[in-house]
Amino acid sequence: MRIAFAGTPAFAATALQALLDAGYEVCVVLTQPDRPAGRGQHLQPAPVKRLALEHGIAVLTPTSLRVERGAEETLRALAQLHALAPDVLVVAAYGLLLPAGVLQLPRGLPLAGGTVGAINIHASLLPRWRGAAPVVRAIEAGDQRTGITIMQMDEGLDTGPILLMEAIDIDAEASAGVLTEQLAILGARLIVTALQQIELGRLKPRPQPSEGVSYARKVEKAEAWIDWRQSAECLARRVRAFDPFPGACSSMGGQTIKIWRAHATDAPPVSPPGAEPSAPGTVQAVGANGVLVACAEGSLLLEQLQRAGSRRMQARDFLARTPIAVGARWTTPEQVVDAQ
Repeated sequence: MRIAFAGTPAFAATALQALLDAGYEVCVVLTQPDRPAGRGQHLQPAPVKRLALEHGIAVLTPTSLRVERGAEETLRALAQLHALAPDVLVVAAYGLLLPAGVLQLPRGLPLAGGTVGAINIHASLLPRWRGAAPVVRAIEAGDQRTGITIMQMDEGLDTGPILLMEAIDIDAEASAGVLTEQLAILGARLIVTALQQIELGRLKPRPQPSEGVSYARKVEKAEAWIDWRQSAECLARRVRAFDPFPGACSSMGGQTIKIWRAHATDAPPVSPPGAEPSAPGTVQAVGANGVLVACAEGSLLLEQLQRAGSRRMQARDFLARTPIAVGARWTTPEQVVDAQ
């Protein structure tokens, strides 16, 4: 079995390593072009590219696979794929849309009732959270379970038949980064199992349910700003969902501060006797265990923070360098405008 592999981040590299460890022949890797990274913003290869080069696998990095855009690199990449004649294309968090022509390039593997040419490792229990950011949206929504779906690709957005699926519980403390690592390990195991079962003629695709469809839109940097007018429980989930990207943040005294760990409490906003209840975003208490902030419902305890140009710090260390007073107000750009 000759495999073409398309993927970019560490999630995909885990699956590629599993295929290699299982003895499969990966004849070519498609991955995103090198991107600037680090303080110096030097071009850095993605994890999948680094792994492929370590194993001497041919690497293609087109910026698009759409022929109509007419890029010479696209035509070269498609010609190389065709010449290599893979049996199947395995896709994991590639980051580029795959047009019908690419999905039809592999020769295909036999399945009950047909063949499969392209297989995707998707980090959700389809049809829930089709799209670009299933892990982030699952945590943000408060889902208690997620998982991996190995699916047969078609021209739709994660709409193809299901080949294999396995669920895991979402830990109440898990960030998107931690959950992604867990799902990467699961996805790596399931893709090897799927290929083995296809070889044995034991895998039968089934259509996705028509009910329960939801879409995991791409995460934008603007979503990072905390709106203290939401509930503490909602904001705690967003802090976890946006770790490691883009990192939840708010503003204090004109300085943007990242919030990397926080917990919701059911305690009502604390105010001095006879005063109005604390407005959302008001600091209620400051201590070694964190900064307690009033929300629309409940309070949020900020436990790990980061100033621009610094590193993540526990609340005790952060406050030693950046004191925060009780009664101070966290704001977002929109709230600053509203107050003027």
